[in-house]
Amino acid sequence: MLTIVLTRHGHTSRSEPEQYLGQSIDISLDELGRKAALDLRGRLDGISFEQVIASPLKRARETAALARPTDTIETDERLKEADYGDWEGLTAEEIERRWPDVRAFWEADPATFTIPGGESGQDVARRVRSFVEQLVEWEAAMDRPATDHRVLVVAHSTVNRVLLASVLGVPIRDYRRRFRQDWANLTVLRYAGPLGSGAELLLANDVAHIRGLQGVTWG
Repeated sequence: MLTIVLTRHGHTSRSEPEQYLGQSIDISLDELGRKAALDLRGRLDGISFEQVIASPLKRARETAALARPTDTIETDERLKEADYGDWEGLTAEEIERRWPDVRAFWEADPATFTIPGGESGQDVARRVRSFVEQLVEWEAAMDRPATDHRVLVVAHSTVNRVLLASVLGVPIRDYRRRFRQDWANLTVLRYAGPLGSGAELLLANDVAHIRGLQGVTWG
């Protein structure tokens, strides 16, 4: 079995008011973000992972390193946040004021509409599907069906929500409406069979560790 433990990076100095941080503004965690990553460390203490894979952007790499200080942190370009193009670094209010019609088109269908100078939801879906497919194929090649192979994945809000839509059979256009990814949350997926069998959602956007909970709380 393959268990994917998915989290979003911690809080940054540009998180409130929240800005569209994609790939161009490579910002570090702030104090709140570091604390949440340490809370995540406590939640995962004693749990072994065969791989820890993060987006190469600083905020994700730092979250991974704080949460798993003794593990080797791998990075994967496919886990980078969506490319927000001309919207990079702007708040939703600023985008609506400068591109009201464009913003409305994107809100209606973020799957097929491409952000000016950036990506569409389908663009993001193609790379995260490739990432998940590789993980499932890796697990299958290990030929140890009774073993739970755990992988910790540290990425971003849009990437994670598109990933969830992709593996749970939700239309990509609905990823913003159907899924939430808070900072340093825990979301857990399990593949008990081949890729075509689909993923089982065991835990979604759980931030109980921020309030002191530790350990495995999924089945």
